[in-house]
Amino acid sequence: MTALLDARTLPARTILTPDLAIIGGGPAGISLALALADSGHEILLIESGGTAFEAPTQSLYAGEQSGVAYTALDGGRLRFLGGSSNHWGGWCRPLDAIDFTVRDGLAHSGWPFSQTALQPYYARAQELVEAGPWIYDGADKLVDGDVAGLGDGGVYTSWFQFSKTRGSVLPTHFGSRYEGDLKAAKKIKPLMHANVTGIRLSKDGGRVDHLDIATLNAAGGADKHFTVKPRFCVLACGGMENARLLLASSDVMKNGIGNSHDLVGRFFADNPIPRDTATLVMFDGPLPGFYLNSSPVADGPVLRAVFAPTAQFARRTGVLGSLSTVENPVALDELGKAAVVATAQALGVNAANAKAYALGCGLELAPDPDRRLTLTGERDALGLPRLKLNMTLSDRDFDSYRATMKEMGRQLLAARTGMIRLNYSTRAQWLAAMDWGNHHLGTTRMSADARTGVVDADCKVHGVGNLFVAGSSVFPTYGASNPTLNLVAMTLRLADHLKTVLA
Repeated sequence: MTALLDARTLPARTILTPDLAIIGGGPAGISLALALADSGHEILLIESGGTAFEAPTQSLYAGEQSGVAYTALDGGRLRFLGGSSNHWGGWCRPLDAIDFTVRDGLAHSGWPFSQTALQPYYARAQELVEAGPWIYDGADKLVDGDVAGLGDGGVYTSWFQFSKTRGSVLPTHFGSRYEGDLKAAKKIKPLMHANVTGIRLSKDGGRVDHLDIATLNAAGGADKHFTVKPRFCVLACGGMENARLLLASSDVMKNGIGNSHDLVGRFFADNPIPRDTATLVMFDGPLPGFYLNSSPVADGPVLRAVFAPTAQFARRTGVLGSLSTVENPVALDELGKAAVVATAQALGVNAANAKAYALGCGLELAPDPDRRLTLTGERDALGLPRLKLNMTLSDRDFDSYRATMKEMGRQLLAARTGMIRLNYSTRAQWLAAMDWGNHHLGTTRMSADARTGVVDADCKVHGVGNLFVAGSSVFPTYGASNPTLNLVAMTLRLADHLKTVLA
C-alpha cells in the first residue's frame, strides 16, 4: 500500500512525469483516479490541501463579489482531500432528460449529447456516492404511505436518495471514504499540499507542456516550487478554480486557456434555495413523513419526496427546473384559516383535519453569460490572481417557480385535496429569503462548437489536445438536481474516453 505523498517533503525543482495528472482531489478527481486505477498508466492526483481543513490553504479561495449577494468565495467550498463532499448534504438525484435538450425560449440551452449518454455510468456513480439501490422515481411503490393527491397536471412527486457511508454516517465524504482505495492502487500517486499555479502550454498552444506547482510554508506563503510534465491532464478543481486556473494561465494564450471566445468563467450558476416560498395546506390531515424527512426504506435507500414539474409541463410552459421540499408544519394566521374554510366549503370537502406546511425549493437558473467569474488585480499567497464573481438573478427565475406552484395549486384544487398560498411576489422578498446550494456550475461549459463552449463533448478543452475538464463546471444548463451524482457519472464517462487516448 502506498502512502499519501506530501509535496512539502519533495526536493525543490523536482520534476514528475506521470501519464495523467489530475488536478483536484474532490469527488470528480477521486472518481476519475479510481476509475483509471487498473488502466496500467501512472496517475498523479494533485491535491492542494491535506486530509483535514487548514486555514492557510482555505484562504487561497478568497475573492470579491458584485451583484446579488452570494456566499463568500472561500465559504462555499473546501480545499482538502474530498473537496466539497466534506460538507455536502448527500442529496442525490439524476438530471432529467429535458435538462440535456435545447429548450424553446431558453437561450444557451442544450448539451452536445442526450441523457442516454450518461445512463451506462449512473450505476457505478450511484455506488461511489453510496446512495443505495437505484430507485428514485420508482419509490412510490416502496414507501409506507401514499403520495400527496395532486390530481393530473404538470407537477408530480419525485424523489431524492441520500448518500450513506458504511455504518450510519451520512453522507459519503470522498476523502475519508476513498483514502484507503487511493493508497491501495499501485498506479495512483496522491500528491498532497501541492498547488497548481500555472498550466503551461507548448509554444503553439496545442498541448499542455507542464504544470507549475508550489507549496505553502508554515507562515502561509509560497515555499517550494516544482514541475509536473504529464502526457495528459485533467482539471478537476471545481466550478470556480477550474475557471481561475484557465484564465490565469495566460503566458501563451493571452486571454487564458480555452478562452479564445471569452467564455471561461461565464455562465456561472448555482441552485438557489429560497426558504418558505409557499404554504401548502392538505385538507385531510398530515403528509407522510417521507415528505418532511429523509426516510430509510427497509434494506433499501434513504429517500425523500419532493414536488417537481413534469417534462411535458416544462416544455409547454417554458418553466425551469425546480424541486420543492416540505420543510416543516406551520400554524396558519387568521386570514389563512379563513381561506381554508372558504375554499373547503366551495369544494364541498371537510377540512377539519387540515395541516399546513412551509415549502422550500431548489431552483434551476437560466444560463446568463453576465453571471461570471473574472480575475482581479489582487493575488493570493502563491501569486495567483484572485477571483471576482458577478452574481445575477433574473426575475424570470422567480416567475418560473411561481408558475410551477400555481400549477400545483390548480391540481390540488382539482383533486379537492388541498391548496397553496404563494408567499413572495416581489424581487426583494425573494432575495431576502435566498440561500444557496453552493453548487458551482457552468464556467467551462460544454459544446460541440468552440464558439459556444470551452470543452467539447468529451470534456476536452477546445484546441488543446491533452487537456480535459471534469466536474459540474462543464454543465451547459443545470437542472434543479444536486450535481454530485451527475458529475461523478460524467467523470466516469470521461474515464472511458481517457482509456482510449492514453493507450
